Amino acid sequence: MTSSPPPARHPTTAPHRGASRRNSPSSRLDPEIAARLKRSADGLLPAIAQQYDTGEVLMLGWMDDEALHRTLTTGRCTYWSRSRREYWVKGDTSGHVQWVKSVALDCDADTVLVKVDQVGAACHTGARTCFDADVLLKEAELGVPARSEHQDQ
Repeated sequence: MTSSPPPARHPTTAPHRGASRRNSPSSRLDPEIAARLKRSADGLLPAIAQQYDTGEVLMLGWMDDEALHRTLTTGRCTYWSRSRREYWVKGDTSGHVQWVKSVALDCDADTVLVKVDQVGAACHTGARTCFDADVLLKEAELGVPARSEHQDQ
């Protein structure tokens, strides 16, 4: 008896339940990309979502190899929920979709930057971004003069 391939749409639970997230055999991520990734002990990468045209940092989510594969191939951000232990596609329940414009690894290959076109709120609280509700320090409060581009010359 042969097993059928995973569904083409986004299953909600991890296909490799109980297995290590690192180098998951069920992931369809390009092996050359997978070999470059430096994952956390639980096999995850932080994924920063940024508005592609304004540079606004929207949120941070987590991806394993399969979530990254889905993000790269569907044009929609797919994350791994650490609390629910399942995949989730941003906007499937809220309608606040993230349309992928580009995906890049940082210099250490341990963080993913996903530039998106965000439709609606990015934060689960309903805010546009997850980073505007609890500002710990504002630039004007630093007490140093603003740096101009002419100071670099």
